[in-house]
Formats: sequence, structure tokens, C-alpha cells
Amino acid sequence: MSDKKTSNQMWGGRFASGPAAIMEAINASISFDRKLYAQDIRGSIAHSEMLAQTGIISTADQEKIAHGLNTILKEIEAGTFEFSTRLEDIHMNIEARLADLIGPAAGRLHTARSRNDQVAVDLRLWVKDECFRVAEALKGLIKALLERAEEHAATVMPGFTHMQAAQPVTFGHHCMAYVEMFSRDLSRVRDAIERMDESPLGAAALAGTSFPIDRHGTAKALGFREPMRNSLDSVSDRDFALEFLGMAAICATHLSRLAEEIIIWSTPQFGFVRLSDSFSTGSSIMPQKKNPDAAELVRGKTGRVTGHLVGLLTVMKGMPLTYGKDMQEDKESVFDAAETLDLMLAAMTGMVSDMTVNAAAMKKAAGSGHATATDLADWLVRTLGLPFREAHHVTGRAVALAEEKKVGLEKLSLEDLQSINPGITADIFSVLAVQNSVKSRTSFGGTAPSEVRKQIRAWKKRIAKA
Repeated sequence: MSDKKTSNQMWGGRFASGPAAIMEAINASISFDRKLYAQDIRGSIAHSEMLAQTGIISTADQEKIAHGLNTILKEIEAGTFEFSTRLEDIHMNIEARLADLIGPAAGRLHTARSRNDQVAVDLRLWVKDECFRVAEALKGLIKALLERAEEHAATVMPGFTHMQAAQPVTFGHHCMAYVEMFSRDLSRVRDAIERMDESPLGAAALAGTSFPIDRHGTAKALGFREPMRNSLDSVSDRDFALEFLGMAAICATHLSRLAEEIIIWSTPQFGFVRLSDSFSTGSSIMPQKKNPDAAELVRGKTGRVTGHLVGLLTVMKGMPLTYGKDMQEDKESVFDAAETLDLMLAAMTGMVSDMTVNAAAMKKAAGSGHATATDLADWLVRTLGLPFREAHHVTGRAVALAEEKKVGLEKLSLEDLQSINPGITADIFSVLAVQNSVKSRTSFGGTAPSEVRKQIRAWKKRIAKA
């Protein structure tokens, strides 16, 4: 057996040419960082314009560079651009093609710039653009929830703790809880945009440059508030990517919680909602089934998004300043998390918008489990002046009696209740009906329909201005 054949077997069948093939495979990022093509070209044009304005390159060369880059942009968008793994990444692929198109002038583009600050600005621009897309998607989901909340502001349903019926609420109030959750996600997206709104371009490899560049000018040209203030931090910072993934993971968790409830609500045992055929599938063997697959997939994809956050945190935790090739691992995490979150938000918005709500089933379930027991205790405190702990004890005895008689609290007779506490009057029945219980919860943020409608009006105004 020849040494060459032995070497190839050692390296494995996928890498027939040995170490060089392995190095190309592990080093190349063009298979995924090609997503940054628009941001890379945008950053390069801004850089070239600054170089010309400061006299570092000629106007003639800058015009050639800009024309060539715009030609490349059209080629990529038309699908005619040929990407090469030998050229490693999107930056070198574009630079090589630029040299083919315009000749020696292409070599002037990289003056006062490194791939370190180039990739930092590309990814930061991409994440910033994605944050704006997520913000719009969140606003769409919030609007869908507001519509359902307004429609069902007075639709009674059980509220749960420990997945046990606790107190009656309204479906509108339940929807508004998710409005609050997703509004916090929207706030986090906007906060993240504010923090990442600084340009790393001009930091070069790590120490800045001796050329008289205008970093404030390129920051403004690229839509950033200002340049980053430290060249070392400029090329080594990936907080913006981590913060995006953190926001995405929290948002995905909220989506998963709502998906879980939709899955539970759509079971025959609950029957609170019915998903449309657009977001359900049938069983391959059981014709009676209608599976909430879209909700289940939203729930499942949450682990994927959270995994990307943990993955990048793990990469970054051991990174000394400034740049290391480890940081190439940031892009696939961010790209996949963004794509996944976009899909999750779209699916949830669709499910919320067109699911059918079974108000009758909700109302029936709201009265189960002695859900108005707290109302009885509150009435004893408010009307008879009992200490709450004593009222709690009296209510517990009433619940036990109702269970013994196999009836709801509201079905106990006045005599039954007076046998527990003689001070109870017929007025007690005004709070034992679930509808009255719900209406009585008028504290700020409570489930009373009047309060729910106040919150809906307030949120509609906020979202209209958002």
C-alpha cells in the first residue's frame, strides 16, 4: 500500500486530498455567511466613499468600486454569482469578483480596513435589520391578540393555577396577558437596537489605522448613531448577537407557552378552541383526529432557539480580546434563530387570528372546581367582617359540603350555607355566579370586562404609535 493511499485513508473518504481539504472545509464560511452579501456591499460602498472623501483613494477609483459592487449585488440577487469555498467567505468572494470586474482599483477598497471590522459591521447591520423585522412581526401578533381580546372581553373561562381551575376570568383578559408578554419582547428588541446602534467599521484589525479615516462619516452613512469608541471592543464584541439570541429565546418561550395552551384548549377534553385546517393536520391512521401541529412545532422550535443562545454564550466565554476564528460560529446561530423566530411569529399570528373560540365550553368549565370560592371568602370578609383566615376556613367547609352534595357552590341552599355560618344572607348568591365574580374584579389590571376593555383601548393607542 502506498504512503499516499494510507494518508488518504487516515484522513477519511470525505477528505481525499488530506489536510488541505479538511482545512478548507473547517475554515470556509461561505455556505452560510453569504447571507451577509447585501450588508457587505453596503459597508464596502460606504467605506469606499469615505476613502475618496478623505483623499485616501481617488474619486475615479471609488466610482469604479461602487459600480463594480452594485454589479455584484445584481448578480447575487439574480442567482448568477458563483460562490467559491476556496475564497473562504463572503468578503473574499466579493473582493475577488470585484477584481475581475474593475481590475487593480479593487485592491484599494481594503485600505484602512480589515476583515475583522468588516465582518463585525456586516453582522451588526444584519442583526439590526432583523430586529426591525421582528419588531414588525411582534406588532402584528399583538394586534391579532388585541382583536381576539376585544371580541371576547366578557367571555368567561376558568383561570388556572397549577393547571387546576382557580378563579373565573375572561378569554379577553387571558389574551391580554400575552399582549403584555409580547410587548415586553417588543421593548427588548428596541432596547437591543439602541445598544447595537454603533459602527465597528474603521477599527481595522484591532488597533485602528494611521490613515485619516472618518469613522463618524461611515457610521452615519450606514445608519448607525455613532462609531464604537474602542478599536479592541469594536472587533471583539458580539454582545449584539447574544442580545438578539437572548431576546429571541425569551420571545420563543412566550410563544411556546401560548402554543402549549392552544394545544390543551384544542383537546376534546377542553374544547375551548378549534384551529383552522390551515394550522392543523389529520392522522395517517385515525380519521377522527385533528392535530394542532403548528402549535406543537412552535413549542418544539423553542428549544432550537434557546440552544443557539447557549451555544454562542459558550463560544464567547473563552474568547480573549480581540478576534479569534471561533467567532465564525456566531453567524449560523444567529441566522437560524432569526429564521426560526420569524416562522414561529408568523405561525402564531395566523393561529390566533383564525382559531374558533367555543365560548359555551369555556363558560361551562369556568364554573367547575368551585371557582368562586375566593368570592365567597371575600364576601364573608367584606360583609360579615370576618378575618380572612376565618373566612377561608368557613369557605373550605362550604366547598366540602358542595362536594358532598355533588353540586357547585352556587347550588347550595341558603340553609346549607347558614348551617356553616348563621350570618350568611341571600346576598351571598350575587357573588357565587361566575359572571358576577368576573365583573367584580375591577381592580387595575383585573379581569372585569370593563377593565379589560380599558387595557385594550390603551394598548391599541400604544401599538398605533409604535
